[in-house]
Amino acid sequence: MGEDIRLKSSAGEIGAYLATPKGTPKGGIVVIQEIFGVNHHIKAVTDKFAAEGYLAIAPRYFDHVKTGVDLGYTPDTIAEGRKYVTELGFDKPVADTDAAIAELKKRGAAKVAVTGFCWGGTITWLSATRLKPDAAIAYYGGGIHGTKNEKPQVPTMMHFGDKDMHIPMAHVNELRKLHPDVQIFDYPADHGFHCDERGSYDAAASKQAMARTLEFVKKHVG
Repeated sequence: MGEDIRLKSSAGEIGAYLATPKGTPKGGIVVIQEIFGVNHHIKAVTDKFAAEGYLAIAPRYFDHVKTGVDLGYTPDTIAEGRKYVTELGFDKPVADTDAAIAELKKRGAAKVAVTGFCWGGTITWLSATRLKPDAAIAYYGGGIHGTKNEKPQVPTMMHFGDKDMHIPMAHVNELRKLHPDVQIFDYPADHGFHCDERGSYDAAASKQAMARTLEFVKKHVG
């Protein structure tokens, strides 16, 4: 279903995985990776959105640091992924996301949502506060609280696990108070609960969060 393309942004040129639906797309979705690169799971998520009728793209943000990053889920790969995100910072991924939104619109998506997981959840939040997608859905972004005073400019939804040791529920509840217009859900689950290739996967939480995500995208994108 997917193909590799090149994506040019103000930050430079990177690769991206593009999944195209059958027929005219309902809209577009930018899928933002975890710290593990555009790996099997992120491609599968991108393909799922295409199967739902959306033109979906997963930019390879780490290409700025190292090309072809595709990591599994071990302590060593977590350390490697963290090294890449530290070196990369936030400005380049936000610029790349802006270019990905433009790319989807150029390819026929009238409206575009942004969604991301873990590190990608933080980039999704920053896309909502600094860019103009048509909607943003962030999953357990650990850096969101650190930029909590930025205000989203578009309809925004967030998903968190209440057993997530990386993101205390006190932080989640603080975000609720600061941003009452943002839809924030929490689940009896751990960090990374949507990834069915991780030990922290929670099928019930994943299913409910994705149903809410697709409903939100349908409302704001098509």
